[in-house]
Amino acid sequence: MSRAEAFRALHLRRAQGDPLVLPGPWDAASARVLVAAGFPALATPSAGVAASLGYEDGATPADEMFAAVARIARAVDVPVSADVEGGYGLAPKELVERLLEAGAVGCNLEDSDGGVLRDAHAHAAFLAEVRAAAGAGLFVNARIDVFAHGDGDPERAIERAALYRSAGADCVYPILAPTAVVPLLRSGIAGPLNLLGRLDGDGPSPAALGELGATRVTFGPGLQRRASAALRETAAGLLP
Repeated sequence: MSRAEAFRALHLRRAQGDPLVLPGPWDAASARVLVAAGFPALATPSAGVAASLGYEDGATPADEMFAAVARIARAVDVPVSADVEGGYGLAPKELVERLLEAGAVGCNLEDSDGGVLRDAHAHAAFLAEVRAAAGAGLFVNARIDVFAHGDGDPERAIERAALYRSAGADCVYPILAPTAVVPLLRSGIAGPLNLLGRLDGDGPSPAALGELGATRVTFGPGLQRRASAALRETAAGLLP
């Protein structure tokens, strides 16, 4: 079984309350720590990688992002999915080629640009081209930004999810969806559902998100930011 097949299988037939938990490494060292902790797969966060490279979120050059993903994938023996934002303006075939060259088995692709939602039908067509170019070689997670950059209407998120799934997306990710609307999203969305987990204790645990219907849980740059906060605290204690 290829890594891509193994990664896809991790999303299937999951029991309620037992979502696939995918922490986000930002470099090779953090990836190795997470694998040693027992996680079966990883999902890089674009914002966390950007911070590690000295960029603001959304400002990482494509070459540097793919190089960072390659270092992470090379450092571990588990499947790695890569957050490649909106695809960096690359044609679908080139985007797929670069992801595969980097060693990624999956990708996260968002449907907004500069904080503005893209036309849903145009984005679905883009996803369909990515799927055609990748075949079964990539697990495509289609991020839905209705709650991040749209009007927050769950019905609109469900409509986008249906378009993206029809286009070949393996999973959809309504990022920042309020907990209260998750049951509605779950009832209206077919297939795997990715939800954002929080590390500050203010949101549901991964298991609780699974009970609500999450197939998988990711954390965005949460781990990288938490690690940075711990480093700041440690560094402050070193000063005389």
